Order: sequence, then C-alpha cells, then structure tokens
Amino acid sequence: MTVSRFIALAAFAALAGCSAQDAASTGSPTAQTPSSRHSESGLEVIPLTITQGGKVHRFMVEVARSEEEQAKGLMFRKQMGADEGMIFPRRPPDFASFWMRNTVIPLDIIFIGTDGKILNIAANTVPYSLDPQTSDGIASAVLELNGGRAAELGIEPGAKVEW
Repeated sequence: MTVSRFIALAAFAALAGCSAQDAASTGSPTAQTPSSRHSESGLEVIPLTITQGGKVHRFMVEVARSEEEQAKGLMFRKQMGADEGMIFPRRPPDFASFWMRNTVIPLDIIFIGTDGKILNIAANTVPYSLDPQTSDGIASAVLELNGGRAAELGIEPGAKVEW
C-alpha cells in the first residue's frame, strides 16, 4: 500500500468518526486495518480471526507468501507476542508438512482447509525437531501460533479462520 493511499484511508476513517479498531471488528474483509511490516522479519502483518463457539479470537500475523519466506518461517525467532503468529498461504492448496528445524520456540501448527476451517492442530511442537507435522487433508493455509495458545483459547478443529 502506498503512503498516499494509507494517508487517504486514515483521513477517511477520522472524518467518518470511526477508529481502525471499530473497522477491524466488523468482520468485513474490506473493513480491516491497513497492513504494516514486522520489525524483525519485514513481512506484511495483517489481522486474522479465529471464531469458535461464539468466541472470536483476534491475532496480528505475519504473512509468509514467497517460497523463501515460507522456508524460513519462524526459524531463529526467540519470542512472539501472545496474539501474534505467522500465516503460510498454500497456492495451490495441498497436503502440508512442517517441521521445527532451527525453530527456537514451541509452536502450535494449525492446518486450515479449503473451507477456511481448521483441519487439525499440531500442538506444542518441539523446538528443533525434524519430525514432520502434517495436515489431515488439503490445506489452503497453515497458521503458527505460540505453543499451547490454541488450547489456552479453546481453539479446536472446525473453528473458522479468516484473514
């Protein structure tokens, strides 16, 4: 997004009397806050929600789009905020397999189906492990959160993920 477009969007939001938080909470894909860049990875950061049992959990996630970005993922990262993560869009959707090579922090690896619902969760994966963590079906994306975060929030297979 260009700086001039960002300024125009910010001015419009201010004139309309709504905050970026109000716009993001509507759930409308066109009402989300403008993206930013992560200070460490340089990747785009976008809002993501997981809805289950009437509860909506909000995260800000880095987007690993390119093959290189996806290969690196969260390797070497020493910390991540409670409501942060990384999303790996799969184009085209396919069976996904992830490992924890060079990954310092435990992660929940969440496999998202083509319908936008969670297929399965590899919970609290072991740092540095080379054991493959695989999807239980065709994945359109994979989401990584801090290890144990999904269980803490009650996120389970079948929950709806939107970004």
